[in-house]
Amino acid sequence: MMDSVSSSSATVADKSVKRMQICRAEYRVIGRFVEQLRPTRQCMKTLQTQFPHLPPSTLLSIFSQEYQKRMKRSMARHHAPDVIKEYYQRYRSEAKTRPAAPLLLELANQVDLSPALLARLIVECFLEERQASVGASRHVLNNMLREPYLIPDLLLAKHVEQCTVNDCCYGPLVDCIKHAIGLEHEDLLRDKLRETHLSFLDENQLRAKGYDKTPDIILEVPIAVDGHIVHWIESKASFGDDHSHHTYLNEQFWSYCNSLTQVPVPAVKLAVIGCCRSLGSKYGFPSKVANLTRAQNWNIA
Repeated sequence: MMDSVSSSSATVADKSVKRMQICRAEYRVIGRFVEQLRPTRQCMKTLQTQFPHLPPSTLLSIFSQEYQKRMKRSMARHHAPDVIKEYYQRYRSEAKTRPAAPLLLELANQVDLSPALLARLIVECFLEERQASVGASRHVLNNMLREPYLIPDLLLAKHVEQCTVNDCCYGPLVDCIKHAIGLEHEDLLRDKLRETHLSFLDENQLRAKGYDKTPDIILEVPIAVDGHIVHWIESKASFGDDHSHHTYLNEQFWSYCNSLTQVPVPAVKLAVIGCCRSLGSKYGFPSKVANLTRAQNWNIA
């Protein structure tokens, strides 16, 4: 069995923060509302005005996940060769007459494509034009997106940077933020385990032992959460909706059971931004955790 347990958004010890668990019906209402939004900073103000009872971290995570689903549904259309060529020609034409305008941001809004994803397509076309002098390799492309000043065309570099800074769902800046939040919550989890005097191995220790696919935490002595024996813990710095939960199950969690044959299936998933109540999740970290000798009270964040 795999339980899904929600805890708080990013926090430091002893600070009270909002924790969120919503029903499936409310999640659908939010999902329908975000269909009209674009991944800009202004969209977060709109969401907070519409759903003031929800924490900003929860709203951002829900919007990001729903927007990524939207992008996946339309990816084939945007990546058609003739469409990419049209986007590039439109940008080049506008750049000649309105160089000071945020051209890529405007184009992304017009065609309903993530600014960071559009910037990637445009830079790729730019490199293909210059292929004789600058190889259009993935390495070169990724470096230019991370560091736009590497793009020889200074105007294009400015427009790419605008896309990176203003896109709240895609791009190298978002990737760095997500990675940092994930590491922060893993640190919080390890601190809480140490405070509760539970013996465990973390991901780095497991990899040092030769495991390639590992959960965040394996408990050396199993614990009981609401009557279920738990052997390992996985922390996710995102909102736990039905789609993401089943995706993680199929693409990640079941593989742990195959690669760590000595570790039984039962586990706890921590959706640290919040989760749908329909997943059978608990509100916050487990309030009662029992090890082999005594009950432990957990109070994370």
